[in-house]
Amino acid sequence: MQKLTVLGTGVLGSQIILQAAYHGKDVVAYDLSDEILAKLPERWEYLRPLYLRDLPDATDERIDAAIARIRATSDLADALSDADLVIEAVPERIDIKRDTWAKVGAAAPEKTIFATNSSTLLPSDMADATGRPHRFLALHFANEVWRNNTGEVMGHAGTDADAFEAVAQFADEIGMVPIRVKKEQPGYVLNSLLVPLLDAAAKLYVRGVADVETIDLTWRRATGAPLGPFQIFDVVGMQTPYNLNKDSDDPEKREFAEILKRDYIDQGRLGRGTGHGFYDYA
Repeated sequence: MQKLTVLGTGVLGSQIILQAAYHGKDVVAYDLSDEILAKLPERWEYLRPLYLRDLPDATDERIDAAIARIRATSDLADALSDADLVIEAVPERIDIKRDTWAKVGAAAPEKTIFATNSSTLLPSDMADATGRPHRFLALHFANEVWRNNTGEVMGHAGTDADAFEAVAQFADEIGMVPIRVKKEQPGYVLNSLLVPLLDAAAKLYVRGVADVETIDLTWRRATGAPLGPFQIFDVVGMQTPYNLNKDSDDPEKREFAEILKRDYIDQGRLGRGTGHGFYDYA
């Protein structure tokens, strides 16, 4: 699959776009307005030094060639017109995702395979909205895709085996290690392991048991992990944990969401991508 369309150009969407282009794919970047898309060059220049720092084969020339393979549009029909694969990275709300996929299913060519990058929702939660559930599955990326290079491939009971394998092959072709998830599981493999850690850290903080730095230090020193949970929150960005916790039945999770909104999001401290989160970054 050579021609990729990515729906949503936020933190993770833009990473998927550049990663695929870096590995030679022709990529269409879609978002709702030209004003949003006009910010993409800034995103490429933010990612450039990270690629140069972390990848031994990265050069300015290769990154320039990748950027040249990216085309941006706010016209959905245009974005989908020749797509082999569509990856959706829109906000983590089922109503937004189902509405997006209904529009995509009505406009995409018959050949197109559909993949959601949802972190928390199951493919079966939205597959029917496409009108082509047999061509629908999940391809889940970890943040900082050029470094944490796994692509979790997870279908639902109605996903065609050939579509599943085509997406696993695509993940391999863009530098990911394909993780074939054999059965639908909320959180895939990665988040099934990671989310309980982050929830536990948030509750320790809300309860006043320890401060951010102490919680992170404890986890790093005791396990040998490179990052503590609040450093991981900074990589993920504040908006995702806020959205996941603000309407929780658990009062401590709601309180954590309120802290994120008041002390971080409203202060422009959105995570490592903006230079400021729980920590400050050069």
